[in-house]
Amino acid sequence: MSESLTKTGGPDRGAPLLSCRGVSKYFGAMAAVKDLSFDLREGEIFGIGGPNGAGKTTLFEVISGLSPADRGEVVFDGRDITAWAPEAICHAGLARVFQSNAAFDSLTVAQNVVIGSVYGHTRLPLVPLRIDRAAYERVQAALELVGLIDKAGQRADRLPVIDRKLLMFASAIASEPKLLMLDEPVGGLNPHEIERIQRLVRDLAGRGTTIILIEHVMRFMVQLAERVMIMHHGEKIFEGPAAQLPRDPTVASVYLGERAARRLTRFIEQTA
Repeated sequence: MSESLTKTGGPDRGAPLLSCRGVSKYFGAMAAVKDLSFDLREGEIFGIGGPNGAGKTTLFEVISGLSPADRGEVVFDGRDITAWAPEAICHAGLARVFQSNAAFDSLTVAQNVVIGSVYGHTRLPLVPLRIDRAAYERVQAALELVGLIDKAGQRADRLPVIDRKLLMFASAIASEPKLLMLDEPVGGLNPHEIERIQRLVRDLAGRGTTIILIEHVMRFMVQLAERVMIMHHGEKIFEGPAAQLPRDPTVASVYLGERAARRLTRFIEQTA
């Protein structure tokens, strides 16, 4: 990402940007995430898949601080953030785009992104006395990047689904994240809209943003992700290059199904 959209500093480039070590999250006796470990390198696109209820979104909740781990540790940018508050994690450079199309409907597109730019970037009073020029510059850059600059003055409740998703991207981007977490970013979109999100994710990665994404649309994920992790009942059943995913017998039997695995293999071979 350009300097105007990327936080400086960070750990040695040889160290992972994000590390989960033995992470577990329980709801009563049920382990939603169980003893999960993985590393995410700076500049990587990392995909997470698995059946509904596998623990994928719960893992995102743990990493982003909304539902802290019961066991294990989460290290981001060289710091243990396991017990940090969500806003502190965001200010450290980790932003999240949620599955639901959340926005302040009565505000304009630009006003929504201003909120992300101001409150997602650094700790401020509840109602800041003024919004500095740098915050507005981040808003402008984010809206241009996602293609919503011409709709900056439009109310959020009048946007179609694709633009509401892009608005969430812009609000997250305006906080200048080092790591962007995407929870099912193409859910409910048509093929043309999926291609638009795919181009945006590639653009973000090309600008230096590290990406971790949850997705059920496997063709979307395997075209973007360098590595993929598949979860089942809170545990990791596969981690490796995207091209190897459909050839894994456990993934085929537990998640994809044999026919879908064969189709995905052909798709990967045709697009390689």
